[in-house]
Amino acid sequence: MTDRPRELGVALIGYRFMGRAHSNAYRQVGPFMSPSLTPRMKVLCGRDAGAVAEAAASLGWEETATDWRDVVRRDDIHLVDISTPGDSHAEIAIAAAEAGKAILCEKPLANTVGEAEAMLAAVEKAEVVHMLCHNYRRIPAVMLAKRMIDAGDLGEIYHYRGTYLQDWVVSPELPLLWRFRKEKAGSGALGDIASHSLDLARFLVGEIAEVSGDLETFIKERPLLEDPSRTGPVTVDDAATALVRFADGALGTIEGTRLALGRKNYNRFEINGSKGTVAFDLERMNELEVYLESAPPASRGFRRILVTDPEHHPYIDSWWPPGHIIGYEHTFTHTVYDLLEGIAGGASPRPDFEDGVRNQRVLDAWERSARSRRWEGV
Repeated sequence: MTDRPRELGVALIGYRFMGRAHSNAYRQVGPFMSPSLTPRMKVLCGRDAGAVAEAAASLGWEETATDWRDVVRRDDIHLVDISTPGDSHAEIAIAAAEAGKAILCEKPLANTVGEAEAMLAAVEKAEVVHMLCHNYRRIPAVMLAKRMIDAGDLGEIYHYRGTYLQDWVVSPELPLLWRFRKEKAGSGALGDIASHSLDLARFLVGEIAEVSGDLETFIKERPLLEDPSRTGPVTVDDAATALVRFADGALGTIEGTRLALGRKNYNRFEINGSKGTVAFDLERMNELEVYLESAPPASRGFRRILVTDPEHHPYIDSWWPPGHIIGYEHTFTHTVYDLLEGIAGGASPRPDFEDGVRNQRVLDAWERSARSRRWEGV
């Protein structure tokens, strides 16, 4: 990658839910985390000129554009942030890489393994910094779990149980949004939320070798956006479940559904080892449940660690005193900070596009298994 100025021109492609989260991160990272490079929020890009202008004014972007192709070629843009539906990730990322830009891409990396591999090949050829936005890796409690596992506190890992439950699609009256169309989204709950649990499994336990998966679409027709009196077919899954075997011998289960009434954003995992267990729940994201067999028998049992100590817990020294909790938005700020440090040092932070390809191969094996009704290799 060519030398970068200390101020980094950022272009964000996409401005809705993830665009808002990313915008907040660019605004907050400088004042709170003092990265080596300062992001300058240059251009917000979207197809609807009026809507993108309104979003830019609200979120703090200097300019707007409706054609990402012009934006990625600009000399004053050094980082391209892709927060669009999955069907456009590959085209934008490859063009940005060819233009010599660093890239942050929302998950999943692409809609197919082929697209993901082409994206990885492009960034490697261009030698640009690249990062995949699986923000949950950068929750302090998750990072603490990772430290404990790497230190051997849990011993040999036996089990990973990952569950991601939401209920926002439960109404049949919800229209046929892009997330329900395979040609746009690639998959449903599988890529939208189960991919997060999958990425955490790889991050915390290791590579997955085999998958026995299933997919189901419960609400098969939804009202058309342009004419609610008519319906169209839902072509993605509502729910995804899988058994997984890790390369090191551990067993796992991963489940993702957007039809779990009462669950708003229930992203939970439990990891069991020969010496202990850790468990995490996103809806209590400042806590980590820990059981260690090494504790005295009389006091052995699960305890909750409040992961808010600036002296001992990852990322917390940028925020508040002990006990003053952080939230969902901070995970994106941590992600952007590590990306900026990576760009400054010329190294791609994990998860990068290679992780994205590895994740996509597991998702592909999951889909193949749902069709074949048997175990499929990754």
